[in-house]
Amino acid sequence: MSPPTLRFVLGHRPHALPDVAADRTLLDVLREDLRCTAVKEGCASGDCGACTVAVAEAEEGGRLHWRAVNSCIRLAHSVEGMAVFTAEDIAGEGGRLHPAQRAMLECHGSQCGFCTPGFVMSLFTLHRQRDGAAVSRGDALHALSGNLCRCTGYRPILDAAQTMHHWPDVPLDESGLLQQLKLLAQDGRAPVADSASNFYATPTTLSELLRLRAAHPQALIAAGTTDVGLWVTKQHRRFGQIIDVTRVTELRRIERGAHSLSIGAAASLTEAFDALAECRPQLKPFFDRFAGLPVRESGTLGGNVANGSPIGDSMPLLIALGATLVLASTRGERTLPIEDFYLAYRKTALAPDEVLARIEVPQPTPHEWLRADKISKRFEDDISAVCLAVALQVEDGVIHSARIGAGGVAAVPARAMQTEAALAGQPCAEAIFDAAATVLEAEFKPLSDMRASSAYRRAVLGNLLRRGWQQSQPGALALADLTMEPLP
Repeated sequence: MSPPTLRFVLGHRPHALPDVAADRTLLDVLREDLRCTAVKEGCASGDCGACTVAVAEAEEGGRLHWRAVNSCIRLAHSVEGMAVFTAEDIAGEGGRLHPAQRAMLECHGSQCGFCTPGFVMSLFTLHRQRDGAAVSRGDALHALSGNLCRCTGYRPILDAAQTMHHWPDVPLDESGLLQQLKLLAQDGRAPVADSASNFYATPTTLSELLRLRAAHPQALIAAGTTDVGLWVTKQHRRFGQIIDVTRVTELRRIERGAHSLSIGAAASLTEAFDALAECRPQLKPFFDRFAGLPVRESGTLGGNVANGSPIGDSMPLLIALGATLVLASTRGERTLPIEDFYLAYRKTALAPDEVLARIEVPQPTPHEWLRADKISKRFEDDISAVCLAVALQVEDGVIHSARIGAGGVAAVPARAMQTEAALAGQPCAEAIFDAAATVLEAEFKPLSDMRASSAYRRAVLGNLLRRGWQQSQPGALALADLTMEPLP
């Protein structure tokens, strides 16, 4: 059986592409099939942003939800029924430049030009999200966190972001675009036969997903593919059977209860992090350093957790917070503490017919002391060498309990139970943290690799715990408090 026809709107033109392989990337389809050469392949790993495109999806209320995503690691079939815009699709009649394009030109934001279309599409998306209103320097930095430039320098690009609202806008017929997407949705996709050997499935309900999973336990579960995309582009692996969970209604829900926050496994990292930061605002700077914005817009919290990478930054935090995972199959649901989910390198407790349905995170208590930090070669848009999250219950100056999650120090995301024991029952004081940091440095025996040596990782673990204490003191300045502002 051939893969289903891929139908989406490119700019304002609907396309129906037959027999698009399940594991083709969106970038390859745009460049090779549709000859959209403005979108570039730079790193092919979601790091540089040269491949950035804008994706618009219909949402409740008759509006479009706009996101900037990396097309190099996004599977083409994931944009079924959506609208995609490249730098070739945003100019007006007669070639009138979009404000994002005009501002880049006027502010001299481009030299070699290779990265420019990606920057323009991140700015275009920001412009759409803000309805053309002015943006701050901080807003610009956030929006461009997934775009790298090696020759121009960032000041003129940030200047362009802050001045694009001055230029006449290029009208975009959102109602007409919504009507095009509605027509695509009415056609629907053909269901996958249980005997199919080549397919890309997009179930919309949990029951449909579980039936598919039971029938095809060997199929790849796709949930944003911000890591799986690298298996395709870097390892040249092939996947003929793919089940995409990002359309499953139940898995996209985020529900706030009295005692826990329930995050569906298919909620995007942006949505999940926003929900977590709503009840724990101190975590927002940590979340902003998770990869770049296009990765957070495509990737899902459930995908990051189920992937099982020892350097996934969300898992140490979820371990520290005492999160539990709900695993589902046609046989029912079961619950596991997140630290028990990881059995060995890239091996989890998921049965062949199971999927991760949701992550349950306890709500904060009045006595919670929480810090999360990471060390990476770049401050943002980078994978950590070491990640540490510490959650304490402190009452009357005494640490009653501790939970510590660490990443980059073992074959799996790890819980530092020896260090937790060293802190529990002790006064919340600098000397106690310093002694616990020494325990933490000896608790793991990390490997040396391209990101850091074993000795460096051990030293950083202890120093992150010490820094957490120091930054919790009145008047301390955290790195996250520093913002890039224009010099006079």
